[in-house]
Amino acid sequence: MTSNYYFRKHGLFIEDLKIGQKASFEKLVNSNDINIFSNLTGDFNPVHTDEKFAKESIFKKRIVHGFLTGSLISTVIASKLPGPGSIYLKQELKFLSPVFIGEIVKAEVTILEINSEKKKILLLTECFVLEKKVLTGKAEILVSSKPKL
Repeated sequence: MTSNYYFRKHGLFIEDLKIGQKASFEKLVNSNDINIFSNLTGDFNPVHTDEKFAKESIFKKRIVHGFLTGSLISTVIASKLPGPGSIYLKQELKFLSPVFIGEIVKAEVTILEINSEKKKILLLTECFVLEKKVLTGKAEILVSSKPKL
């Protein structure tokens, strides 16, 4: 028998999902985020970490790591849609435009397909700064069924 604790901690089940369902998360990206991400990953590309270097780049100022932006998609999947208990299987990303320090990034996921038999969903994964799409891709997620009580 499954405890109530399991249900309180678990996100949505495959039976709860509908095509077109959406969820999002927003974050203001600051210099400290860049420093933490660089230290965590070891990616110290000066286009992210060195203002003087970045001024000479095509962007003219420091940019946010693409994978920091992309990692916000994981936040939506893990916390909202489908939420805790889901398993990330695959992600494709295409970076469309740079994100700059001080911008608010909105990560959004939309259910495109549901395969109830395999307990998998396909998500459209996108990030925006204001209305401008800066990242797009698709993710495959494993989602459990409701336990039989």
